[in-house]
Amino acid sequence: MRAREAMAGLLLLALIGGAAGCKRRAPVVAAPVPAPAPAETPPAAETPPPPEPKPTEAAKEPAPELIVPAPPPKPVMPEPKPTPTAPAVPPPRIAPQLSPERQAELERKTNEALAAAEKNLERSYGKRLNATQHDLVQKIQGFLAQSREAIQAKDWTRASTLAEKARVLSIELVRSLSPTQ
Repeated sequence: MRAREAMAGLLLLALIGGAAGCKRRAPVVAAPVPAPAPAETPPAAETPPPPEPKPTEAAKEPAPELIVPAPPPKPVMPEPKPTPTAPAVPPPRIAPQLSPERQAELERKTNEALAAAEKNLERSYGKRLNATQHDLVQKIQGFLAQSREAIQAKDWTRASTLAEKARVLSIELVRSLSPTQ
């Protein structure tokens, strides 16, 4: 029995010591949380309000200010030294050197493929397209635009390849539009 009394006494001292806090450090008191609004009760069942708790000594003392340390400053990176600016020049395209005959042949093939793709694409105008057909139309238009850009850059090999892709897809589009298959 004596051991139980001793344990109870130690436990009581620990609780009192924990509640009293440390002398070197001011206790941090949480801001009081407002009680939820009581639910309305019918007038017949009125009950007296509960008694307000008496403030403890720790609550009578003003709450200490909490000081949050500022985050450490970010390291300042030195700005790179400006380099002399040259006019913006697009990177050179590596295109094979073509003989005049080969260039003329590619120009002819490119123009024929562009014309065929555009003619086939016109057959889809005004028709109701499904998702696959609509996707084909967008791809064909993209290849046609890229081919024209390559023509502007005098890259006839690339222009011919893109025009041929547009032509092949346009044939597939026309096949999907025909009612009998």
